[in-house]
Amino acid sequence: MHAHNSSSHSGPPVVLVHGNPETAEVWNPLLAQLGRTDVLTLSPPGFGQPAPSGFAATVDGYQQWLIAMLERFREPVDLVGHSLGGMHVAQVAMSRPDLIRSWASAALGLFAPDYQWHDRARTWQQEGAGEESVRQIFGGTLDHRLAVATGIGMTGPTAERVAAGFDDGMGRAVLTLLRSAAQPVMADAGRRLAAARRRPGLALLAMADTGASAGTLDQHRRMAELSGATIAELAGVGHWWPLEDPRPAAAALSAFWDELNGR
Repeated sequence: MHAHNSSSHSGPPVVLVHGNPETAEVWNPLLAQLGRTDVLTLSPPGFGQPAPSGFAATVDGYQQWLIAMLERFREPVDLVGHSLGGMHVAQVAMSRPDLIRSWASAALGLFAPDYQWHDRARTWQQEGAGEESVRQIFGGTLDHRLAVATGIGMTGPTAERVAAGFDDGMGRAVLTLLRSAAQPVMADAGRRLAAARRRPGLALLAMADTGASAGTLDQHRRMAELSGATIAELAGVGHWWPLEDPRPAAAALSAFWDELNGR
């Protein structure tokens, strides 16, 4: 858990949860934009921190991990998730609204009944082919890992620091997490998404996300409506917006929290 200091702010602390294949470094450009002292980043086990012995790197395991982390806070937090972190955030919004004041997710499309996992994820879900894929992605030299990160669209000065965190542990976590999330698991989870209405939500839509790895814009919109989330369109940015240009998200999040603070 890492805190980031820059200036004071009212309202509860903000907690950021990243996804795959990412480390907490992915948030650095957004942290600079938010300019707050009370923002914490949580690294899911296997993604920038070693998974503890016996940890189940599954959809349920990460939900329970995030719940346990949030239970340590003295007050409900403003929770934000990118990529598969946005899936973990939505799961907590559905199951433990007492732990959060609000939630924001960039991955609601994953819960659409017609969502299909992207090609790379479907490879990871296959025995053998998945193991070979993670060997190619998470093994090798730093130059190789950086080439992989660039190849999947990570840009900006922080991309190299994220790629430096690619390791065998992340590869193992990717395989168990994605295999535990094979359909119809996500579609089944999405049927409970209306439970997230118990807290204010924000759906972050990267308008230039051509890969639609976390769902199409239409899937995002439908699931946002189901969850009661307000939609924030992030103009001109793709899936890796925290690295590419965090300014649209920073503006949307700050406006969302300011409204909750009554400002």
